[in-house]
Amino acid sequence: MSGARRKETVLTNVSDDLDRLLAESTDEKLTERLVFLKRVYKGATLEDAADDVGRSSATGTR
Repeated sequence: MSGARRKETVLTNVSDDLDRLLAESTDEKLTERLVFLKRVYKGATLEDAADDVGRSSATGTR
């Protein structure tokens, strides 16, 4: 026996998941973080995404 284990990979459309979570979110901080993640997923730099949600670039990179 090689001891290797197989893992199942499930691919999802992250953008659709983020849209759904944004629509369901009632928490302001969570919404801000989801918007940040969506902007990064769509290709924005960390600094630009942080600026879009009113945070510093240092916060975005952290």
